[in-house]
Amino acid sequence: MVTLLLDSTQLDIVLSSAERALSRRKSDLRIDRSHIQKVQLVDDAWTWLRGVPSPGTFVRGVLAMGTWKSAGGSDFVVVRRRHPAVVIDLEADPEFERIVLTTRNGLALVQALRLETDDHPQEVTEIVTSSLPVIGGTHAPAPRPRPALA
Repeated sequence: MVTLLLDSTQLDIVLSSAERALSRRKSDLRIDRSHIQKVQLVDDAWTWLRGVPSPGTFVRGVLAMGTWKSAGGSDFVVVRRRHPAVVIDLEADPEFERIVLTTRNGLALVQALRLETDDHPQEVTEIVTSSLPVIGGTHAPAPRPRPALA
């Protein structure tokens, strides 16, 4: 699964060695924060793919990784099975129009993009966790709904 690092100026999408090989990409992605136009959380990333892999790997319903080229431009995708995903629309980015990633950290990314961040890259989950209020020396957990009484 990709690692999402964020600092005050850019979003780094760090690919594992397997993701790099399957996407046929030599380096991680660096996206200038000012190019991020919109971020959406989606249940089905497959409906957001457009165009054809060029270069990339595609196994219908199982795996899609790499650059997808279409009449609208180029997208970068890392999609596995039917997992929740994040769709990042970019504006004025020299390489891609859209990024589609299956990740468990989509909500943390959305929240981290709304926060002020340091100049050194941090994982988006760490940024969100460190912004939680501290109670008694530990971060306050999110409130959980109480179970209904029968």
